[in-house]
Amino acid sequence: MKKYFPVIICIIIGAILLPLCLGYNKKNYPNEYYNVYLDEEFLGIIESKESLLKYIDDNTEKLINIEKVVKTYCEDERNLEDILKAEGLSNIKQNYKKYYENEGKECVDVTLTKGTEIEKIYKPLGLEIEKTLTYNSEVSSIEDIYSKIVDKKSFTIKGYQFTISNDDKITHIYVTDKKVFESAVKSFIEVYVGKNEYETYINGSQLEIKTVGSLLENIYIQENITVKEKQISIDNKIYTDSNDLAQFLIYGSSPITKTYKVKSGEMITDIALANEISNQEFLISNPKYKTVNTLISAGTEVNIKQTNPQLNVVIEKYVVEDKPVSYRTIYEYDENKYVTYEEVTQQGSNGLQRVKQRVKIVNGNTVYVEPKGKEILKNVVDKIVVKGEKVLPNVGDLYNWAWPSDSRGYSVSGYEWRIHPVTGIRKFHEGIDIAGMGYNAPVYAANNGTITTMRRDDSGYGIYIVINHNNGYYTLYGHLNAFYSGLKVGDTVTRGQQIGYVGSTGVSTGPHIHFELWKNCIRCFINPWSVY
Repeated sequence: MKKYFPVIICIIIGAILLPLCLGYNKKNYPNEYYNVYLDEEFLGIIESKESLLKYIDDNTEKLINIEKVVKTYCEDERNLEDILKAEGLSNIKQNYKKYYENEGKECVDVTLTKGTEIEKIYKPLGLEIEKTLTYNSEVSSIEDIYSKIVDKKSFTIKGYQFTISNDDKITHIYVTDKKVFESAVKSFIEVYVGKNEYETYINGSQLEIKTVGSLLENIYIQENITVKEKQISIDNKIYTDSNDLAQFLIYGSSPITKTYKVKSGEMITDIALANEISNQEFLISNPKYKTVNTLISAGTEVNIKQTNPQLNVVIEKYVVEDKPVSYRTIYEYDENKYVTYEEVTQQGSNGLQRVKQRVKIVNGNTVYVEPKGKEILKNVVDKIVVKGEKVLPNVGDLYNWAWPSDSRGYSVSGYEWRIHPVTGIRKFHEGIDIAGMGYNAPVYAANNGTITTMRRDDSGYGIYIVINHNNGYYTLYGHLNAFYSGLKVGDTVTRGQQIGYVGSTGVSTGPHIHFELWKNCIRCFINPWSVY
């Protein structure tokens, strides 16, 4: 017995120490797991990071721009189960308890998910999977963690964020490929520049101006645009097609759109005016019509769509054109003749001048005209009419209106709906703008009358004059640089008499005359072209 006593003692000691040794090993060798956080919120512990990422890739629909569409299925010559099976929806009856009868037929409303398919979906932004060493052996299932993620946040894709910034406005546009954005911007520019004109500008193949014509000197986007590659949440609108993005850049996210049936005798200008859009907006939405003078048959349906440009494309061009110079009718008064006496002593004839100008255009709206010189091709001969003046007439001639500047100038904006070039607000333009004469060119009264207003309004017309022609008509001359010396409210002016100087006061983008015509009351606007 004594012989085996040491052995027995060793066995007893080994039996005591073995659990301690095993416990020691367990204590010093913790489990290697992963903590899962979403926006710093702890979701649980998992065994494998790769398993979670693979589960996300295998079980998440690879769709972006997702929308839910409710579609109704009703039995026909087939029963409803066969119809749903043919549509790949054979499990609907178990998942949808919404069967009902409609006109004696069994029907079901099914909510379908639509979207654009992509190759790969990535984890949500803010999802962190961090390695941890822990003695805790309790781990969450991959399915449970995935369910928590789905409930809290959307998944992402790899793409590009383009940021458009202009003053205080910042717009983010998301695309799957940079070429989608670049192609859309090119299409946007071509809308306002013209496809052929833009190509010749880009290729450097514009024709030289020999006599008259125009030359594009610069084309650029006014906004600052930056781009970065990033993970994009699929909650965002993500563009995969350049045509879709181009439509957004032109019309915005929810444009006012309708169709309009053309009435007998209507021109494009009439249609645009009646539908509160500009002539240019009509041509953009109906590209088959190239100019506002194109004839449209009665009954034709056209698109009416208000633009809401997300970018501003700036065109700077040099223009040389021959412009007629309208002769002025000069009235000479004979104090010995009655006011009913009138005699033409010299017939008038129009002149012709070659005008050189630098023009700045933003999204189709001319915002600045800079005179660069003119050449007289034919001298103008003024018409001279002698009238009796025993009573100085302050009543305007209804059938003989003078143009308020030396020439017809460069027509900037007409009597139409437009997006204001300064405020960016859609508003009806209540007069016509005449530009191209340059600062301090003379401004003339359109007809005989009495000056009723001489005022400065920095939030609108700037320096302006209103004349009552005492025949039911009033005229307004806005954005003047100054009044003609010696004039005051109450003075009688005659047709063609200088009343001021061209300027750019008030809300204006450059030197021009804002000319309005009112009929029968103050600010009862009518188209100024109606009297010329």
